[in-house]
Amino acid sequence: MIVLGIETSCDETAAAVVNCSTRQILSNVILTQAEHIDYGGVVPEIASRAHYEALAPIAQQALSESGKSLQEIDLIAATTGPGLVGALLVGSSYGKSLALGAHKPFAAVHHLEGHALSPHLTEGIDLPYLLLLVSGGHCQFVMVHGIGHYEELGATRDDAIGECFDKVAKLLDLPYPGGPHVEKTAQTGDPNAIAFPRPLDDKSLDFSFAGLKTAVRNHVVKNPPQNEQDIANVCASFQHTVATLLSRKVANALAQTGVKNFVIAGGVAANQAIRHALQQTCNQHGVTFAAPALKLCTDNAAMIAYAAGMRALNDQPNGDITTAIRPRWPLQEQR
Repeated sequence: MIVLGIETSCDETAAAVVNCSTRQILSNVILTQAEHIDYGGVVPEIASRAHYEALAPIAQQALSESGKSLQEIDLIAATTGPGLVGALLVGSSYGKSLALGAHKPFAAVHHLEGHALSPHLTEGIDLPYLLLLVSGGHCQFVMVHGIGHYEELGATRDDAIGECFDKVAKLLDLPYPGGPHVEKTAQTGDPNAIAFPRPLDDKSLDFSFAGLKTAVRNHVVKNPPQNEQDIANVCASFQHTVATLLSRKVANALAQTGVKNFVIAGGVAANQAIRHALQQTCNQHGVTFAAPALKLCTDNAAMIAYAAGMRALNDQPNGDITTAIRPRWPLQEQR
């Protein structure tokens, strides 16, 4: 089962070829759009135009690097939701057109299912497992019972944690995308310098980050950073607060589910401080910890190809060429 995957849900234009039968990534090409840097965030119309210009060459590069011709591809898959409307239209339309022209079947893939199964691809972790999906647009606990069987246990009530990292970076005049720059700056800061609040720090499996974002903003307004050390202390204290809150929530989830395998995925999963904190929590509970390779934490097409291929191999229905894009699409509807 060799699948060509296409991902264009936000600001990464990506294509990959994956042998799903052997869990082998044959190619994985990702272009992160630089057009949004001056705006401090993703501009949907700019993202759509950039996908349109880049996608065909990137898909061709993915095929070339994989050593496979289009005729050797068994299935063509593209992200169909959730995501930005225009961006999804570009990738989905391209994938459908390519499938029609090559007389290949097409699979419409849920973006979050790709994230949910990425550790199964790279780490070979056994099902079922508890997934913490943390990214710029999502923050939720999901029980991955099996291929095509997902149960949401809790989610953010307002902002996603990746968005908060970007907003904190913008407050401190750090470059976009903010997450990696906040993490790098935090390395020289004192994580205990500022006592930021931990919103919704209770036994529930839901999250809330709007109050934390506001608290950081209020601190920066009242205490404008005077030097690089002040900025580093804000970053370190914010990151420490997030890591502590996520660790406490993960401990709650592990206690309530009794699961023995835990996975973190999504763009924020690349943050080493958060990984370390959650790994310690898992060690304390005797639970296996896993996270995808850093390149597969952010949006990529290998996870899209794998999700489609695993559904096909396990006789789970994929969306097809008649499936419309869905900018809002709850993962549990993928059952």
